[in-house]
Amino acid sequence: MASEPTGGLTEYIQHHLTHLVPHSSPEGFWAVHLDSVTISLALGVLFCLWFWLKARKATAGVPGKGQAFVEIVLEFVDGQVKDVFHGDRRVLGPLALTVFIWVFLMNAMDLLPVDLLPWITEMFGIGHFRAVPTADINMTFAMSLTVFVLIIFYSFKAKGAGGYMRELFTAPFGKHPLLWLPNFALNLVELASKPVSLAMRLFGNMYAGELVFMLIAGLFSAGAGLAGWALYGAGIIGYTVWGIFHILIISIQAFIFMVLTIVYISMAHDHH
Repeated sequence: MASEPTGGLTEYIQHHLTHLVPHSSPEGFWAVHLDSVTISLALGVLFCLWFWLKARKATAGVPGKGQAFVEIVLEFVDGQVKDVFHGDRRVLGPLALTVFIWVFLMNAMDLLPVDLLPWITEMFGIGHFRAVPTADINMTFAMSLTVFVLIIFYSFKAKGAGGYMRELFTAPFGKHPLLWLPNFALNLVELASKPVSLAMRLFGNMYAGELVFMLIAGLFSAGAGLAGWALYGAGIIGYTVWGIFHILIISIQAFIFMVLTIVYISMAHDHH
């Protein structure tokens, strides 16, 4: 394969786990991964354009297949929001829809052949390119921290600055001054755990799925190099079976991220 190094399976996997970063980008958590940003933005634009076109062409009569699919997705997401959040859904409904479809599309990039996008980008002189934004911990934390900002915003909006501060220091143990610090510490842990759990759950599942696809792709290369048709066939079967099973995983992870976003924002509206 064009993008495959010649140092064996380990180097092959390391090569495919390397992000595209600009030379001026800082290292580690603060690095700007251009591949993740590019793919996520492209999928976001694709999602908005797709639903906008379907909304423009929507009819009151018998819907076409595309309109029917969009209506099913809308009703499904709206039903999830309605079950959890009992206030005004004009903002939370579109937010939940965006989260669900956007995360699903980013997850679905894992179904593409491992070497396809790296092979295309290599023709333009780009040596490293990862196709799955949700297998990038920087991207999942960026999304979860955005949800965290919304949680804080809606907490202040629903309860006011004084009410929210009072809740942080008096819930859940009570209003006694000796309990203020334990209450505040527990609430800080609860707040911090929300973005961390959102980010790590999505990242862990998608990163593991990406690794499995890379290992299976290694069977293809090993089979070709050894002229081992049995190994090559096992790679095809493994890729197909795991791909079918992975459709369930990417759907569930998108659903979980959406539901937890709704639940966390709904909790921000509640008063203790």
